[in-house]
Amino acid sequence: MTVKKWVYFFGAGQAEGDGSWRDLLGGKGAGLAEMTKIGLPVPAGFTISTEACDYYYKHDRKLPPELEKQVADNVAKLERATKKKLGDPQNPLLVSVRSGSARSMPGMMETILNLGLNDRSVTGLAAVTKNERFAYDAYRRFVQMYSTVVMGLSKEDLEHRLRAMKQRLGIKEDTAVPASGWKELVGEYKTYFREKSGKDFPHDPMGQLWGAIAAVFGSWMAEKAVTYRRVEKITGLLGTAVNVVQMVFGNTGEHSGTGVCFTRDPSSGEKIFYGDYLVNAQGEDVVAGIRTPMHLDQMAKTIPKVYAQLEQVRGKLEKHYRDMQDMEFTVEEGTLYMLQTRTGKRTPAAAFRMAVDMANEKLITREEALLRIKPEDIERLFYPVIDSTIDRNTLRAKVLATGINAVPGAAAGRVVFSAPKAEEWAERGEKVILVRRETSPEDVGGMAVAAGILTATGGKTSHAAVVARGWGKCCVVGAEKLEIDYQTLSMSTNGHVVR
Repeated sequence: MTVKKWVYFFGAGQAEGDGSWRDLLGGKGAGLAEMTKIGLPVPAGFTISTEACDYYYKHDRKLPPELEKQVADNVAKLERATKKKLGDPQNPLLVSVRSGSARSMPGMMETILNLGLNDRSVTGLAAVTKNERFAYDAYRRFVQMYSTVVMGLSKEDLEHRLRAMKQRLGIKEDTAVPASGWKELVGEYKTYFREKSGKDFPHDPMGQLWGAIAAVFGSWMAEKAVTYRRVEKITGLLGTAVNVVQMVFGNTGEHSGTGVCFTRDPSSGEKIFYGDYLVNAQGEDVVAGIRTPMHLDQMAKTIPKVYAQLEQVRGKLEKHYRDMQDMEFTVEEGTLYMLQTRTGKRTPAAAFRMAVDMANEKLITREEALLRIKPEDIERLFYPVIDSTIDRNTLRAKVLATGINAVPGAAAGRVVFSAPKAEEWAERGEKVILVRRETSPEDVGGMAVAAGILTATGGKTSHAAVVARGWGKCCVVGAEKLEIDYQTLSMSTNGHVVR
């Protein structure tokens, strides 16, 4: 009897599947398989299919019986490909566990990084990289993600401990925290885990992996994901795939980093390389918008060789997919790795310009260009704008703060500081502006009903920017002079307070 195949491997130029397998492997898995096949630098890994997610929900949240052996076999295959072992105290293999449905749902489902770390393997990672600070930074990230994503513990409680530790050390940036600070925080996180869950933090890597796989499948029906699918009118999908991929590290020091980029400007449609890069950081740091990143132009000056390689990838992927691509990448000690590619979300004005330009470049036909313009793109072209008859000096006098124009337009409304409050006021017919330090996927309901979105941190590729762009919603990010106080429900800048 033929055993049902649930798991598909990719690595070393070979892949079981390709870019056309989106329905089975999800967008991320199909993209990883396709990039592997066309010779781009992609870390090895495997994808558990969307059919497994469908089975999970049809069988009372139980996994297919054949899945355990197939996952174990593919972990062994990944260990052979990377010459590392999961949980090994000498040279440990670490993996990321990420979601990925057939339709792009930015940030709506779960991710866990650095899986495979425990008290033994963290010392091995520190020894093999000769970087104890990096190893314990990776460990605290893993413990935090596993606690919040798999166990559902409070992210705010853990973030509060991180802020308190930085305050004690008199440090502002995460990158300045020494190894001893991260060690101390890991201990605090594990104590919190025991207090809240009644059990010790799991040290068995395969146990960690199964917890993460179930959490990613579980996130398909999380409120934020369901809300996003409702707003975007996404129906008829089997569920999410799970991508288990060898970790590459952007947080090993000044020659490493992580970024998100677009092959063209998703706001204007102009044919320029557009994106953000964060030095000494992991992928979640960029999309979360917790730190405001540097523009790709600066990356070209600081690591020109890697930038030139990224430019080549840009050209290759756009030519291959014949559309603007949204890419995620990591640089580990000067080596580039591609982690994702997908068709990028764009503003209506950008959709028109790209369609025309790509037809003129003979990348697509004129017929394809016309089909790329959707009815809602035409409707959204008529963005509200500030009245052009208002004198510039009058406008300048009213400026509270400036930020990055993530999505063009203008919006007016009452300021609210939480997504539930935005939904509550919008229900009453009030126009609202959602103001956050940074948005998270949990804010999606409030973002959907707000007239505009304003954040104090983040860049043009942060979560707020990507989601707002897909909805054609006016959005300003990285307004760094804004002091936002969730306790007093106010924001202030230059002596002005808005409540």
